[in-house]
Amino acid sequence: MEQKNGSSFTGFILLGFSDRPQLELVLFVVLLIFYLFTLLGNTTIIALSHLDPHLQTPMYFFLSNLSFLDLCYTTSTVPQLLVHLRGTDKSISFGGCVAQMFVSLGLGCTECILLGVMAFDRYAAICRPLHYTVVMHPRLCALMASASWVIGFANSLLQTVLTFLVPRCGRNKIDHFLCEVPPLLKLACVDTTANESELFFLGVIILLIPVALITVSYGRIVRAVLRIKSSAGQRKAFGTCGSHITVVSLFYGTAIYAYLQPSNNYSQDQGKFVSLFYTIVTPMVNPVIYTLRNKDVTGAMRKVLCRDHDSR
Repeated sequence: MEQKNGSSFTGFILLGFSDRPQLELVLFVVLLIFYLFTLLGNTTIIALSHLDPHLQTPMYFFLSNLSFLDLCYTTSTVPQLLVHLRGTDKSISFGGCVAQMFVSLGLGCTECILLGVMAFDRYAAICRPLHYTVVMHPRLCALMASASWVIGFANSLLQTVLTFLVPRCGRNKIDHFLCEVPPLLKLACVDTTANESELFFLGVIILLIPVALITVSYGRIVRAVLRIKSSAGQRKAFGTCGSHITVVSLFYGTAIYAYLQPSNNYSQDQGKFVSLFYTIVTPMVNPVIYTLRNKDVTGAMRKVLCRDHDSR
């Protein structure tokens, strides 16, 4: 067991990028800038969704949920990473590691489901426009958003318990910058085949069910849009889905790479940089994607800024 300050240390050492000390300062500066932009961008989306009456619709209700989720996700990992990049102490307590994994994994699982719900919202808006307000009733929207959070954290609880039940025989050096399933399983001193199978099964469920909903929703959207005779109408319909498709591609691409590949193909170095991507890059670009491609959001931003300017 590692010793720390002369006493028994029961936590973990997050090795992170300590094998590349020349990279740590660069990463610190880049990640700090990205984190600040993440806070600014997602906070802006949440504020605009509440301040502008035109944005108080199901689409922006789910988008503000996504922005809040991204804020929590980056905050669960990045501040600690920044401290570790500039300090010599890379330790994290056992309870801190459990909490970090439970929260970050729960938020990631919730985002999987929420993106599926958002695809259903786009289906209702394009394929059932006359019944949209009836189908996407505020009570149903709140129920679907709440279910996303509950199911996401229930799945995270199962995966966290299964991961920390694996015996480590005193091994506590995690070759990663955060507590995640693959690097923690690498510490096991027993055969983890059964555990990996169970975790893989849970991961497949939490990924494939939303993917199926997204695929079916967009299949019907494409058929509905192709029936529109005017090219301008088709562009407008596809434009409302473009941002969501981009976010789905970024999120699911990295999630599938990180969690649904065989452990013998898992590269720690690649895993660290993939984790950096979905921990900080994806949450930062999400509000940019929705803002740049969305006239409603940019219009709301201009109105709020003009209102503040006039009040002075």
